[in-house]
Amino acid sequence: MTQGPTHLISVNTGRATAADYADAGVTGIGKRPVPGPVRVFAPGPKASGLGSGLEGDSVCDRRYHGGDHQAVYAYAREDLDLWERELDRELPAGIFGENFTTSGIDLNTARLGDRWRVGGELVLEVASARIPCRTFQGALGEPAWVKRFTARARPGAYLRVIREGSVSPGDPIEVVHRPDHEVTVELWFRAFTTERALLPRTLAAGGAMEPQAHETVRRYVEKYGAGAAPA
Repeated sequence: MTQGPTHLISVNTGRATAADYADAGVTGIGKRPVPGPVRVFAPGPKASGLGSGLEGDSVCDRRYHGGDHQAVYAYAREDLDLWERELDRELPAGIFGENFTTSGIDLNTARLGDRWRVGGELVLEVASARIPCRTFQGALGEPAWVKRFTARARPGAYLRVIREGSVSPGDPIEVVHRPDHEVTVELWFRAFTTERALLPRTLAAGGAMEPQAHETVRRYVEKYGAGAAPA
């Protein structure tokens, strides 16, 4: 799961900015590295809470983004490097709207329910994967970006806050718990985007999967059963 020293390269936050490509008319996706320490906390429910779990960070469309189960978005520098080569452009930390740019940890093979200690206090739990939207495509300015990002299936991870704390660039990341199921971020992402027949398998994640996702799987199983859906 790790590749050399595992740590935060940067902590990234963004302020609400007007954008014609954003459904809400404003977006906080344009994040930039900030010096620490930055307080990280549970922001409350998606629709009515503070949105982001990072102090000084904005989540604008709280119907679909933010909240306790999407308190922190992490993306690996290794995956940004992969995209740099494919897109032939520089991709600085924060450009994907990630709060944490990480090094040395494969976020896509992380399991829902994995717990990380970041720095000395903060404990996070892997909750789900990032599903791309029109705002992401508009901010990056790449044609058919939602389709390309989805096909690559390297979405990065959303995390919930188990224990609040402050973090700074360079802080170590330690995986302190791994559940015994096999529901990875990548599998969850494929199940909820391009391979719906995988949905029943995600139930093995148990309470690590957010209630809204559980409801999606329940409806799928009710309609198709636990096997594959018709083509």
